[in-house]
Amino acid sequence: MSDKPQTTRNKIQGVYTENDSQVVFIDTPGIHKPKHKLGDFMVKMAQTTLKEVDIVLFMVNATEGYGRGEEFIIEKLQETKQPVFLVINKIDQLHPEQLLELIDQYRKLYEFAEIVPISALDGNNVEALIGAIKKYLPEGPQYYPDNQVTDHPERFIISELIREKVLHLTREEVPHSVAVVIDAIQKREGGAVYINATIVVERASQKGIIIGKQGKMLKEVGKRARFDIEALLGSKVFLEVWVKVQKDWRNKMSQLRDLGFREDEY
Repeated sequence: MSDKPQTTRNKIQGVYTENDSQVVFIDTPGIHKPKHKLGDFMVKMAQTTLKEVDIVLFMVNATEGYGRGEEFIIEKLQETKQPVFLVINKIDQLHPEQLLELIDQYRKLYEFAEIVPISALDGNNVEALIGAIKKYLPEGPQYYPDNQVTDHPERFIISELIREKVLHLTREEVPHSVAVVIDAIQKREGGAVYINATIVVERASQKGIIIGKQGKMLKEVGKRARFDIEALLGSKVFLEVWVKVQKDWRNKMSQLRDLGFREDEY
C-alpha cells in the first residue's frame, strides 16, 4: 500500500474468510477529476464497481478532514443504491473530541448506513467493521477457497510490489507517472525464479531519480521488491529491473493498452 493519493490503478480484490462468512473487498482507484486518459480509465473503473457490489466503503483519513475531494465523491455516492459505510481511518492520530466533530460533519453531508472509525495500522476497531459488513451481506455461495486472499495472478502482484517500492522511495513528482511491466518470469532448475521487469516513466528526469546516483536508488528498489517477491513465491528470486522513458504514456491509448488497460472493459 501507498499513502500517496490516486496511486491505485486497477480493481484489486482481497478475500477475507471466516467460519461463517466470506467477504470480498474490492479496492478501486479513487474517484477524482481525471487529468489524462489513464485517469479516465481509473474513474470509470471505480464508478462501474459501485454498481456491482453489495456495500460501499467510503474510507477517509481522519487527519485530513473534509475537502473538495470528499465533496466530489459524496456527490457521486448520491447516485448509488447500495448501503454506504463511512470508514474513518487513522483515528489513533486524532483526539476523541476531534473525531466526534469529524463524524458530525460527515453526518450532515450524507446518510451513511454505518460510520466506523478504525486504525488499520494497529487493527483498532477492524473487527467491528467486519461485524458491521457481515450484517449487510446477502447469503450466497463461497466463491474462493479458505486460503485464497486475492484473485490476481502472480505477475500482477509482482508488478505491484515493484511499483510500491518506487512509490515509497521516490519524490512526490514520480509516483503518478510510473508503471511496471513484467517482461519475463522463468523458473529454472533448483527452483530459483528469474524475473525481468521494466519501470516505465514519462520524463528523463524521472528516470534519473529512480536510477539514482551511481544506480543506488534502483538497487534499493530491486532489493526491497525482491525480498517481498521471495516471500510471495517461497523461492529464491533473481530480479533484474530496467527503467524506460515513454513520453506522456498516460495519454496514449496504444501504450495504455500495452500496460493492460482496455477501452471496452469499463
